[in-house]
Amino acid sequence: MSARPDILLLGGPTASGKTALAVHAARRLNAEIINADALQVYDGLRVLSARPGPDETGGIPHHLFGSMDPGERCSVGHWSRLALDRIADVRGRGRRIVLAGGTGLYFKPLLEGLAPAPDIPAAIQAGVDALYAGGGVDALRAEAERLDPVGAARVEAGDRQRLMRLIAVARASGRPLSQLQADTTPLIDPASALGVAILPDRAALYARIEARFDAMIDAGALDEARALAARGLPADLPAMKAVGLPPLLAHLAGDITLEAAIETAKRDSRRYAKRQFTWFSNQHPGWARITSLDPLEACAELDAILNTHFESAPS
Repeated sequence: MSARPDILLLGGPTASGKTALAVHAARRLNAEIINADALQVYDGLRVLSARPGPDETGGIPHHLFGSMDPGERCSVGHWSRLALDRIADVRGRGRRIVLAGGTGLYFKPLLEGLAPAPDIPAAIQAGVDALYAGGGVDALRAEAERLDPVGAARVEAGDRQRLMRLIAVARASGRPLSQLQADTTPLIDPASALGVAILPDRAALYARIEARFDAMIDAGALDEARALAARGLPADLPAMKAVGLPPLLAHLAGDITLEAAIETAKRDSRRYAKRQFTWFSNQHPGWARITSLDPLEACAELDAILNTHFESAPS
């Protein structure tokens, strides 16, 4: 394997410019782009997930975008297997890879490994749900710290889902999830990949998020929500929890006005971006940084990184 990387991992919060930067990098590196965003993997969410359209792909092959039905569940493990297949395929054709997206949990198994977590029996999940119902996040935190103190220390305050996961895995397997994760190996050679995080000024990013959601409404986001509502899919499916979708569905059901739905969607998008910002800041402190939201400046920042770490693209 080359001493230089052949995979660029490009992560960052929503609306930070990942699509354009991924295309720019792919041109520079003679690469193809693989999706690492948990929402852009679903068909039927092109507008609401900001999935690249034909006018944004720049003629670069894009993989795992809109490739799954919204009625399916795409777990981290399932995505990892699909991504590894695409990586092997692209490498087999002598090209490099740009893995781009905002789902931090998709990058983690590639670099650290995928823990063989057990299926959670319904009775155990019901017990965890009852613990939360009776004692809230504080009860979850106390139980997680008892069962998996190492894992609990990594979970941010108030992250109910991750605390519930720690408890459920420990009860189902008899081993802490942190221990299971420690026994794993990376799915790719970390030396083959370079990580870059887009972490711009938050106030500027939030302003862009709000303007983009207005553009999404103009581009047919409400029609997209209407089509998904017509399918009657379970509300707990990942696709049905896409940021911005629940308030639009509430509007279509007659529960809130369109104006209220838009404001709620913008608020939820800002909160989501904050969580993504925190993830990439804390989980990947060693990744190179891009800080500008200006397209030309951001490309210049990326070029400087690519020039340092990648050999010239093969002719």
